[in-house]
Amino acid sequence: MINSTPTHKPRPFVDLMVSIVLPSVILMKLSGPEDLGASGALMAALAFPLGWGIFELIKYRKFNFIALLGLISVLLTGGIGLFELDTKWLAIKEAAIPAIIGIAVLGSTFTRYPLIRALLYNREIMDVDKIKDRLEEKNSTALFEKRLLNATYLLAGTFLFSAIMNFLLVKWLVTSPTGSEEFNEQLGLLTLYSYPVIAIPSMLMMIGIFYYLWRTIHDLTGLKLEEVVSPKVANK
Repeated sequence: MINSTPTHKPRPFVDLMVSIVLPSVILMKLSGPEDLGASGALMAALAFPLGWGIFELIKYRKFNFIALLGLISVLLTGGIGLFELDTKWLAIKEAAIPAIIGIAVLGSTFTRYPLIRALLYNREIMDVDKIKDRLEEKNSTALFEKRLLNATYLLAGTFLFSAIMNFLLVKWLVTSPTGSEEFNEQLGLLTLYSYPVIAIPSMLMMIGIFYYLWRTIHDLTGLKLEEVVSPKVANK
């Protein structure tokens, strides 16, 4: 049977516009009583990332744990604003999601399947079988596992950084009561600020962890980068 599901191609610019820029503009510019109002603007802003996530899920059938957390985050933010809860719940929510992921990363070190393998050291990114064979040839498997554990701690640290920065950013920017026009404007600023203050540094940290992992593999196996990457990546 032929798979009719369209191939999913990453579109970071579209994702950024739909999930970050448009909701922020709506919150900051259309929250006044003469426009959509505080509740109307909040619902309109939340509709973009939520609708986009559902569209991607239905069209491409691409589902993962991080996407689920993103949808939960959107729904929680909307609920806090629409039900006019105390802003402390927004700070807790923004910090809780990356903290939960970080705890899960740390907790996975006590299982047979550390999350570092699912996120970075996997067959979609690296030629795991070739690396494994070379490590066994050089009797370096134990040392590699130790450094892989260090990479796991570093990965958990990136989520801890994200949790702390999310909490501080909310406390700094969001000071108005939920449900007000000012709250929506501050929520828009929070969305915009979170990208350069949190998302980009976190991405750079992830790149650094990947580099540490690659250098570890190179030092222990002698393999070059083009020999380490998965054939799926090399053929793209």
